[in-house]
Parts: sequence; C-alpha cells; structure tokens
Amino acid sequence: MTARVVAALLLASAIGVTAAANEPALTHFAAATWHVTRGQVAALAGGGAHVIEPTVRAVAPGSDGSAARLRFVYHGPSAGEAKLASGETRRQIGLKLRAQDGCNLVYVMWRIAPVAKIVVSIKRNPGARTHRECGARGYRNLVASAGAQPPPLQIGGAHVLTATLTGRALSVFADGALAWSGDIGDDAAALRGPAGWRSDNGEFDVQLDAVAGAENGGGEDED
Repeated sequence: MTARVVAALLLASAIGVTAAANEPALTHFAAATWHVTRGQVAALAGGGAHVIEPTVRAVAPGSDGSAARLRFVYHGPSAGEAKLASGETRRQIGLKLRAQDGCNLVYVMWRIAPVAKIVVSIKRNPGARTHRECGARGYRNLVASAGAQPPPLQIGGAHVLTATLTGRALSVFADGALAWSGDIGDDAAALRGPAGWRSDNGEFDVQLDAVAGAENGGGEDED
C-alpha cells in the first residue's frame, strides 16, 4: 500500500474512538472545502488531509463555529520548525471555534511539546482583523472548572478532539473523555465565525467535522 493509503486507514481508525457525551450532530467537511489561510495540505482518501508543513491554518466555510471535531493521527515533529509570533516554539494541533477573523476567535489546542496538555484560549482584538493589525496580542488562556488532562500523545496513535460551545459554556473531550469544561465569558461567546483547525511543528493526518451553518468569516491570516 502507498503511504497515503496507509495514512487514510489510520485516520479512519479514529472513527472508532468513543464519541463525546451529548455530542451535537456534526457534518464532515472535506479538505477540498477548507479555506487554508497558511501552509498547504495534501488530500487523503475519505476527505482528510496530510500535513507536513510546520505552520498550517484552515477554516471550514459553511460551518457555524459552535462545535467541531478533529480526528487526527500524529506522525511526529515536522521536518522544519517555525516559531510562533510570540517567539515561542510549540508543537500542537487543535480546533478553532467562532473564528470571526485572524484576531478574534476561540482556540482549543492539544499541545504536544514542550508541555503536553489541553489549553483553551481566547484571542480577542476588537476592531482588528488581520495578523498585521493584531500580531500575537489579545491572547488569554482560560481556566477550566472541570476535566482531566489526557495522556501525552504518542507517535502513530489515532485521536479525536471535540469541542462544543453552548452559550458561554465550553466542553472539550479528548478521545471521548472530558478534558476541559468552563465558562468562556460574554465577550468570546458573542463572536461569530466558522470552525477550523490549526497545527504547529508536527506531521499529522487530519479530518474535520463541524456543525453546518452559514458562517464564512475566519479568512484572515493568523499567527
């Protein structure tokens, strides 16, 4: 079998991971429908994509941004390495919710290195839309009221990250177990935009499901 066929089979195996409790009805958004704002992806059979570049950002136009599920296989560090706009170097993959633009959105990240953990953060810069306008400003990490951190990711494993936002309440499940639950506040809850995903400094196979809707923001470049 070719490498891409093997990758597609590994990604498909993530479907067998236990679904999150009370998960909303999600629609599969194939890679061909994504708006990739940074980096490039290679399409896989089944609508997923293979990622080898150190910086990749994408949104799914036509999703409403309130809930999303990322199925992925982690293949290890990317061949190249890129620093974040803050100057940090981090290996991670995760979801974007309510991605109004590159300066205003909610991140749910599964960090791999230097510290393995689930982190929820808000990037909020009222009046700004592009990376040139906001840079790395406006980030705020949120504190969970419940949930337990998952084990560190291992190379070759298939995983599922699900995030659901209901009003101000955000619930995050990692491989079917509650990893983060808490209040994101009125300001972040008021954001409107599609769902999406991002990765930094890792090689992954990814597949995105989200609630279908009519949000088409989030098209600006981001750090």
